[in-house]
Amino acid sequence: MTLAQLIEQARARVAEAITARQQAQDALMALRSDPNLTEELVNERVTARDAADAEVTRRQEELAELEAEQVREEEIAALQARITPTETRLPAYDRVARVGAEERTYRPDADPNGQVFLKDVARAFVMRDFMATDRLMRHLREEQVERGEYLTRATNTGNFDGLTIPQYLTDMFAKHAKAGRPFANAIRPHVLPPEGMNVYIGRGTTGTDTGIQAAQGDAATEQNYDDTLLTIPVQTNAGQQTMSRQAVERTSGALDITMEDLFRAYGTKLDSTLINQATTGLSAVATAVTYTDASATVEEFWPKIQESLAGVETALLDQVTPGSFISVMHPRRWRWMNQALTTKFPLIQQPGLDARSGGLNYGEVYGDGFRGLLPDGTPVIVDANVPINLGAGTNEDEVYTLSRDECHLWEDPDAPFFIRAEETKAANVQILFVVYGYFAYTHQRFAQARKISGTGLITPTFTGS
Repeated sequence: MTLAQLIEQARARVAEAITARQQAQDALMALRSDPNLTEELVNERVTARDAADAEVTRRQEELAELEAEQVREEEIAALQARITPTETRLPAYDRVARVGAEERTYRPDADPNGQVFLKDVARAFVMRDFMATDRLMRHLREEQVERGEYLTRATNTGNFDGLTIPQYLTDMFAKHAKAGRPFANAIRPHVLPPEGMNVYIGRGTTGTDTGIQAAQGDAATEQNYDDTLLTIPVQTNAGQQTMSRQAVERTSGALDITMEDLFRAYGTKLDSTLINQATTGLSAVATAVTYTDASATVEEFWPKIQESLAGVETALLDQVTPGSFISVMHPRRWRWMNQALTTKFPLIQQPGLDARSGGLNYGEVYGDGFRGLLPDGTPVIVDANVPINLGAGTNEDEVYTLSRDECHLWEDPDAPFFIRAEETKAANVQILFVVYGYFAYTHQRFAQARKISGTGLITPTFTGS
């Protein structure tokens, strides 16, 4: 992830913290207008408002540090570009080598869909096209300047040449997917370490303690803090596509359409793995909350969501990050909840939500951030990678509630997907393309996630009741 992207992310977090602080202040002001208020309630709301204030300050400090780093980087770049005059006499005009502004070999204005790049890969590796090879080598030198560390890993880890995809194509492909990566985009991102096949983080297992002193001079309570090492394996997500040379050389657009689909499949598989992988996926590690109902309704389902959120909050206690709770569900479950009608209003009004509504639909398209809010203000991620073939009847889905800050995903910076083209299919007049990337993840630093499952989550019926 670039410094500019980190700054944008930090700005978004500041905005979220400011919104949370305003909601806390609004709740406090609303309480003060209540004739039946008590000092205890006022103190509770003041504490919540002050905590939101502190979070705004912390987020602002993080943003300020990143912006200061960016200013320093710009200063260094300016120093590098500075020309120091000397007393040396300039050489004759015809003895000077001049370098103008050199454009990148593959640019979004000249090759927006990557078709030229992909054809050069095929022609250079299979047809031995010298012009295509020259363009790829020029691109390789450009990548060595900008992303040398990751390029070294790409070209030195196999018995064949590796090619780094132009970054603007990676950015374009990463934003579009099949089922997509809505959940992966919502959880806590980290930069994958440049070496090793495991990521290590500490996990506290035994906390310190205090006690009430029975008599003066008695020894204070002592409980030693203990932690354990959580080892997270680095996994490889890879796919390949074999195409005929006729399709590559004679068909307009076939190659870029095929490769774009392969990139979309990469993102979908990553997201599906985070949810469905045996032993470590979200579904495997989440604590079950069973919802059994032969004729499920949204009103009857709602208490189960509150039960699961209570489990998340109890597991994390003071480790909860404000605004980090989310719910993840399949599109069919979100639409089922949207179609429900009710004459009942919640007993407890939620900050920023009309008590007469059962939640809020943002009206966003699939894969574009949060789809809306539940009646208690919990944001919803809609993800088609949530399974819908569970249970005895193979027709149940699951709904997850969790703190997204306690779900961790490590990926290579700038999403460096790589392409390889080999001659293994030459006898069949075909070309082999391979895409791969490394990642690591864990939902197990705290056992906090919950999943609602059971017969109440079979294929929904849209009755309007």
